[in-house]
Formats: sequence, structure tokens, C-alpha cells
Amino acid sequence: MNQTGTGPAVTTARPGRTDLGRRVAARRQDLGFTREELGRRCGADATYIDYVEEHAAAPALASLVRLADALGTTVAELTGVRTEYPPGRATAALDAELIPLPEEECRQLLSTHGIGRIAVFTPNGPAIVPVNYTVDEETVAFRTSDDAVLARAAGAEAAFEVDRIDEVTRRGWSVLAVGELAAVTNTHELQRFDALARSEPWAGGERTHWMKVTPTRVTGRRVVNR
Repeated sequence: MNQTGTGPAVTTARPGRTDLGRRVAARRQDLGFTREELGRRCGADATYIDYVEEHAAAPALASLVRLADALGTTVAELTGVRTEYPPGRATAALDAELIPLPEEECRQLLSTHGIGRIAVFTPNGPAIVPVNYTVDEETVAFRTSDDAVLARAAGAEAAFEVDRIDEVTRRGWSVLAVGELAAVTNTHELQRFDALARSEPWAGGERTHWMKVTPTRVTGRRVVNR
């Protein structure tokens, strides 16, 4: 899946609105509840539900439990904390549609950083490895160890994929960038990537060998609910 939104149904979140608020609103609308009805079900009022949905609210655990119970879901699903389960287990939306994303939006989504997957061919067959990555203009860069499979694949064509899945709203997007995988040896580039890195590699260990992919092709798609 590779994506970005173009129409009103794919607009970005309102300023101040959080993922929690977006998930509460989506679940409430799926169930056909008004804010007043949801408030009655969880012992609150419509003003509180409005605040949770539209602002950067941080409800106490007890309030989250009541909200989740009223919405027939769990706190983990509302807050997005379901690391023990693979995404995509929820039932698909009836009005779901897969739309292609323009390249400009793909590159914007790609530049949000985080964790992506790099795919390469090796003597033992294809390999796909998750990596913490950063973006500098059009270049995707990540760190690995000197003797890792990705370091040994320098000079080969690689595919880099990043996605975001929302289990509650049943929406998501993915972006695929294809280009040559290369080791970073230029001192200026190394310093630049070190400065841009948002975190150390989650895998730990001695991972100071920078690799980069400068995409020659970037595509994407998004799942939207019409």
C-alpha cells in the first residue's frame, strides 16, 4: 500500500487534534452516536467529548476506560498501543477505497521519519530489514553495522517502504521509494545525517555505518473511507 490524500475525505487532522481524538471521533461515527449520546454512555457531557475529539486532550486512565467501554473497543485500540498484534486485524470499512498518491505527497510522507523497511537482493535471496531512517531533501539514510547484510548490498538496487496504519479508523498509507543503495563516505554528508538523526537505531549495538538511497522512483497509495 502506498498513499497520500487529495480530496476532502483525506484532509489532515485539524490543528491541535490528536490521534486519540481522531480515533474516538471515527469510532463514534461508525456506531452512529452523537457526542451527546457518547457522553451519556461514559458519564460525561457533549462538551467533554468535543474537547477530546478536537483538542490535545490527555484523559486520565479511568476516563479512557469509560470511553473505550462506551465505544465497544479497548484503551489500547483508542491510544494506538497494540504492539503485540500485527496491524490489519480489524474489519475493513464498507466504503473503503485505495487511491494513488501524487509524487509530491509521497515525498512529504516519506520525510516524516521514523521506521521503514529496506528491501535488497542478497546471495541468499531477498531480504527486508526494518531500520530507523532520516531524510535529507530527496535522500533516505539509515545506520547499520559494517558487516550487516545491508552494508554488503551497497551498489545494488533497493526498495525502501514506509507506512502508517490506523487500526481504529481502518485507514492507512504507504510509500515506496526505489533507487541505488550506497555507503555514505563524504564527511559533510556523514555530519549532516548525524545531525538530522532523530534517535539511535533501536536495534542497538555498533551501528554507525551510514547508508543511503536516492530514489529514482517514488509511488504511494492511501486507503480512505468515502
